[in-house]
Amino acid sequence: MTTAALEPRAGRRCHNILNSLHATHYFSPDLGRELGTVGITDPRAVNFAVRAAALGPVGAGTVTATFYNYKYELVARHVPAVWETAAPAQVLAARARAVDATLRRLLGAETLASAEMAEAARLALNAAEACSREARPLYAAHADLPVPEEPHLAYWHAATLLREHRGDGHLAVLMSAGLDGLEAMVTHTATGKGTNPKWILSTRGWSQGEWDAATDRLRERGLLTASGDLTEQGVALRREIEHETDRLDRAPYEHLGPQGVARLTELGGVFAHAALVAGAFPADLIGKGDA
Repeated sequence: MTTAALEPRAGRRCHNILNSLHATHYFSPDLGRELGTVGITDPRAVNFAVRAAALGPVGAGTVTATFYNYKYELVARHVPAVWETAAPAQVLAARARAVDATLRRLLGAETLASAEMAEAARLALNAAEACSREARPLYAAHADLPVPEEPHLAYWHAATLLREHRGDGHLAVLMSAGLDGLEAMVTHTATGKGTNPKWILSTRGWSQGEWDAATDRLRERGLLTASGDLTEQGVALRREIEHETDRLDRAPYEHLGPQGVARLTELGGVFAHAALVAGAFPADLIGKGDA
């Protein structure tokens, strides 16, 4: 019996859907409140702590390397000092409480207890079984964490594994393409699908002058036009980056199979849409903005 082949972009679409629900907690007031209970109140420290906690009490160098697009000097203001305020285990517990509160608020108790949520959790965890730890530090660290028992938290955990697995591979592709962290953000923003520059400048530690300098470097490489749009060469590079990222990330979705991927994408789309309608993200998060 011949197994149907997975459509080339099916894994990417599924990842994007799952990642959108994963990302809701970064913009949730529940996250700041729960981290505040363990003494972490600076929003930037919160961000570094919750994503890096699975790695253990690491320093600024490790966080900068694994996050890729944050300025080292910003990271060093908060890491490793944040671990003196709360140990990684405390941060992970606070993050779990915040995720639980956020999903309950955005999706409602009925959805969280539904057969569809349980099915989505099973499918996402099945896909994550085929992820690999090699050269994927953020994924590997999160893969060592226990799977939550409640379906909605298990689904979020699996979405996190798939997000970090793809993300680790994506960073390798960006390095191969010769894009540093800021240049990667500039080119992604130029696609019209990336984060608004005002959010990047306010959260990643870069100045407007550094953004402009990165833009100039990209123009010199022939990747951006004078107005800051992608040239044909720039479009081709971003397309190749996503294609190569897909290739490095194909294992979990091939493992799940075309029908499983389609079903997980369908279910995840319902949850993500409900979260979006409930106001999970700032209205001006995506787009070129005024930078």
